[in-house]
Amino acid sequence: MSKKYFGTDGIRGTVGQEPITPEFMLKLGWAAGKVFSEKGVTRMLIGKDTRISGYMFESALEAGLVAAGVDVLMLGPMPTPAIAYLARTFRSCAGIVISASHNPFHDNGIKFFSAEGQKLDDEMEAAIEALLDQPMDMVPSAKLGKTRRIDDARGRYIEFCKGTIERSVSFDSLTVVVDCANGATYKMAPDVLSELGANIIPIGVKPNGLNINLDCGSTSLDALRSKVLETGADLGVAFDGDGDRLMMVDHLGEVVDGDELIFIIAKSLYDRGRLKGGVVGTLMTNYGFELAMKDLGVDFCRANVGDRYVMAQLKERGWVVGGESSGHILCLDKTSTGDGIVSALQVLSALIQSGKSLSELKKGMVKLPQTMINVRLPEKRDVLGEEKIKAAVVDVETILQGRGRVLLRASGTEPLIRVMVEGDDTSEVALLAKRIADVVQDVVALS
Repeated sequence: MSKKYFGTDGIRGTVGQEPITPEFMLKLGWAAGKVFSEKGVTRMLIGKDTRISGYMFESALEAGLVAAGVDVLMLGPMPTPAIAYLARTFRSCAGIVISASHNPFHDNGIKFFSAEGQKLDDEMEAAIEALLDQPMDMVPSAKLGKTRRIDDARGRYIEFCKGTIERSVSFDSLTVVVDCANGATYKMAPDVLSELGANIIPIGVKPNGLNINLDCGSTSLDALRSKVLETGADLGVAFDGDGDRLMMVDHLGEVVDGDELIFIIAKSLYDRGRLKGGVVGTLMTNYGFELAMKDLGVDFCRANVGDRYVMAQLKERGWVVGGESSGHILCLDKTSTGDGIVSALQVLSALIQSGKSLSELKKGMVKLPQTMINVRLPEKRDVLGEEKIKAAVVDVETILQGRGRVLLRASGTEPLIRVMVEGDDTSEVALLAKRIADVVQDVVALS
């Protein structure tokens, strides 16, 4: 289904450029209010991260929703998954998040959550887009929505997060560096971990509207690694700007990525007889993860890149654990969407219950070497069906039989073909990736 504004994770772009403008947000609030009210939603939560533009867009969305006759509950700075949780707990309520996730401050965006705390399906997004092309009207004055602020939202979400691990588990023995990316988790993540007993060393907790994700957080781990090594902490956790991604660093300063964190969570559940079904990864999940699941006898499948596609596979199969290498982790036995804080608690709980360090736990999965080569095209077009390219892929897959895999995919945002090869030998992987990339380049040059 072709959509004009919605991407794989809401609407996102540069502030001041269409569609990330106050005028568009006013219309978007009105359109969303109309569509949601037809579904029985009478109230909408609005939360945001710490970007300076959030205040402006918050006001514009509020005005649009009120004009559509929908009441607005203002939350202020809150992690994206907190809005998903609160949308579930408030009756007849859905959620809006103003955030551009891990992007820099000059970007912003909008994410919606249904009354069930899940991202919208294609039909809902299409219905909102259809109204954006219509003239904006207003309900009669007597039916305008009302606005109020929810003062105890932070406390509600903290208690929810703490409730996702067993009461017998305490983090008293852990010293944890917490990097909040100067983003939406800056108040909540340290409090959650402290209240569970951990000794916390916080960084990235001084947002000024401009420093969100700036040399910190889950996409820039150098500051976290340095602080862990400097303080001798047991580990470090890092969230992105809106709190739905998680990355970690062990006591040696080594990065523990999304694939390894999902492995630790799944293995812990499996060992305790609590893993429901298998695990969902994406096309980018390291082949070592697939082999680790095979060794456990646990089913594994790959979804397209994007947590909404992982979610779709989990729901279809009735499984509960999945996610992406980037740190989007879904624990559907605990919550309805990707949640960095909740995921961190599951990893730390596994650590405590096993009596092992994070470094030891991740060794159960051996990541295979990976080489990625981007081949630039003169313009966006489909070349993956070309016979020479298909033949080159088959040749490499034959060489790697059982020892690795090949993935070719077109970039969704740039005229690029991404050539990825994984295997058990670093030098071989690099050579094989170049072999395919050269064929792609030749085909592009001749066409």
